[in-house]
Amino acid sequence: MGHDKPVTLAAIAGAHGVAGEVRLKLFSEGVATLKRHLNREGGFNTGKLTLTALREDGKGGAIARFAQCADRNAAEALRGTALTVPRASLPPLGEGEYYHADLIGLPAVSDDGTALGTCVAVDNFGAGDVLELRRPDGKSFMVPMRAEAVPEWTAEHLVIVAAWAQD
Repeated sequence: MGHDKPVTLAAIAGAHGVAGEVRLKLFSEGVATLKRHLNREGGFNTGKLTLTALREDGKGGAIARFAQCADRNAAEALRGTALTVPRASLPPLGEGEYYHADLIGLPAVSDDGTALGTCVAVDNFGAGDVLELRRPDGKSFMVPMRAEAVPEWTAEHLVIVAAWAQD
């Protein structure tokens, strides 16, 4: 994995209130990971954004304030912005752990060697991560990120048990 590859931790969903705060949609480890970057000068988006305040919103997202964002207009202008940090600034992963950014874009093959397509998204609906894979024909299918469905993954590809890849 490239250590200079940016990893997306959250996305700005829109303005919150009138004082320049923004609503965040969280990815991966959410608030805990973002908090590590609090008050780190230019900690996000290659130095463009400095996180100065952060709190959970109780709905799975968060409310944040950035030094560069003084009012609602500035906050609205950031809508849709992904918050990225350099991969190297994140803690090392334990055995069997991964960052969503590492999986997205990986080609997927079935355990019998058939090319299945590419991982285009990692979702979590509450019961663990679910990979969204797009086939070469453009159709998508979902696979739980669990050992019985995804026995192996590397920096090069994901291996999916063929039975999980049936239409």
